[in-house]
Amino acid sequence: MKLHLTGELAQVKKGLNHLLNELDIELVQEGYRIHVTQREGPLLVKNHNGKGEIVFQEKIHFFRGLGLWLEHFYAETDFDFIEKPKFTMNGAMLDASRNAVMKVEGIKDLLRKIALMGLNTLMVYTEDTYEVKEYPYFGYMRGRYTKEELKECDQYAAELGIEMIPCIQTLAHLTEALKWNYAIDIRDTADILLAGSEATYTFLEHLIEAASCPFQSKRIHIGMDEAHQLGLGKYLDKHGYQKRFDIMNKHLKEVVAITDKKKLKPMIWSDMYFRLGSKHGGYYDLDAEIPASVIASIPETQLVYWDYYHDDEEFYRSFIQKHKALKADPVFAGGVWTWNGISPNYGKAFAASEAALRACKKEKLKEVFFTMWGDNGAETPMMTALPVLQLFAEHSYHKSISEEHLHRRFHFCTGADFNDFMLFNQLDETPGVAKNNLQTSNPSKLLLWQDILIGLYDANIKNLPLNKHYTELTAKLEKAVERNTNWNLLFDFYKQLSHVLSVKAELGRRMKEIYDKQDRSKLENMMPALEEVKNRVDTLRKVHRNLWFSFNKPFGWEIIEIRYGGVLARVDTVMYRVQQYIEGEISKIEELEEERLHFEGPYPMSEGSLGRNLYHRIVTAGNLS
Repeated sequence: MKLHLTGELAQVKKGLNHLLNELDIELVQEGYRIHVTQREGPLLVKNHNGKGEIVFQEKIHFFRGLGLWLEHFYAETDFDFIEKPKFTMNGAMLDASRNAVMKVEGIKDLLRKIALMGLNTLMVYTEDTYEVKEYPYFGYMRGRYTKEELKECDQYAAELGIEMIPCIQTLAHLTEALKWNYAIDIRDTADILLAGSEATYTFLEHLIEAASCPFQSKRIHIGMDEAHQLGLGKYLDKHGYQKRFDIMNKHLKEVVAITDKKKLKPMIWSDMYFRLGSKHGGYYDLDAEIPASVIASIPETQLVYWDYYHDDEEFYRSFIQKHKALKADPVFAGGVWTWNGISPNYGKAFAASEAALRACKKEKLKEVFFTMWGDNGAETPMMTALPVLQLFAEHSYHKSISEEHLHRRFHFCTGADFNDFMLFNQLDETPGVAKNNLQTSNPSKLLLWQDILIGLYDANIKNLPLNKHYTELTAKLEKAVERNTNWNLLFDFYKQLSHVLSVKAELGRRMKEIYDKQDRSKLENMMPALEEVKNRVDTLRKVHRNLWFSFNKPFGWEIIEIRYGGVLARVDTVMYRVQQYIEGEISKIEELEEERLHFEGPYPMSEGSLGRNLYHRIVTAGNLS
């Protein structure tokens, strides 16, 4: 479409150029006229008598407004509406520390999409995936970002009205950073820094300088979460047992002294204070008691309340109030559930997000963001987060939203069909899994990686028509590929995953049943199915590889490919073992002699769940190390 924009354009001109191709618009003198005004107040989007108008306050509001104007112009002639932003900060946090490190071009693509949504913040979570010149092993072979790459992303974001905030760790979650010998003197436990050590604070000063200098923002997220063994490793040997509240506060004061020196404004995850105040070490303990002396001694920093789990609005409100009692102006961090397994869990994400956002608005929180974690290898592509980010964005500008509004906005901002994206949910919402998968079962991951001969989850899926479920889902995804041509790599991946599972899901269980009947002829008849699984898994590996390299740096893919290689090698061994048995070379297949027990642990198996687990617990009952 040809447009002629007039008015106050200086602030948005560079960002607008980034979106021309995305929006398929051309700026020309003879184009349709839209007058642009920047002033304090709500976002106004209007078209009347052949003239358009956008009135905005913040730069990000203009880009959301332009998208809204185009979306409505294509659907109706005249329109006039106002949106009032509910939060001063609304954004996303992208995990770049669990193998997948998104390329600069991938981050730019994400920035364009969230700019159209109206989200004004992006954090990139980097435990060790940023360059620190003084420590060459920090992030070595992990796809770490250079200073220049981060500066390029930050500038691009700024031109779109998006603030990029560095998000690092300064206490725990540093296993990959601390595994090298340079870190011997600063390591308390395998993943926690040695608090109270001068060498530790020299190390952190270099980290904070390297993490913050590429960015224009003066804000920094310094982590501090889940330090469960704080003070119980080398610290204990050096100092004896100390109250962990005291260790935490003293360490935080040292880190804040560094951020103060660099004129940075820090925020931290809040969970350690609540865990230390809980009798059983839980974060979400409504009875947790934090001593007044500890509260008074918390350094000047902002607390981030992270919660991706509850679907009860009142729980969120209670916990927001508890955070306010510790420190004014807490930040809320929700989750998009890209870490469930190999597929996103939209049911859980939507239930938790709706409840959380209603609570945030009622408690008048000013700042919120949503996390895109990639636990256990980043098997789920990060772009599957977009429907949840869209939900978040619409809540950021409206008191409540309808499904029709959400679907329309998503289609405009991403070029994809909302309902087709929801098909990805069916990879894990299978027979045997309760509606919306609130227990976070991950059968697509379990069934892809589990061993056919050992079948640790075969008892969990007994009598469930999973092959039929995935066959029907494959057909739906084949049609969805045709409707979402701009997203063909993503839809091809999930179509092929479903295609694999339509054969593999029940294969091990069926093999065990036939073996128990000592029917060698039927076992021999299974050989073509095993060969077919091998071919389909190898095709899936290649499709997944294409998708990975389209968005991410190559580092980390080796982990995923080793997992695929394990499946392929084991299928080959299954065929070898079955053939030996059929031909009488062996009298029994010992793996199939074993009784199949219901998988229990490490998580409770609630009703409506087939189980969830990490890769190393899915593939073997042995020690994968």
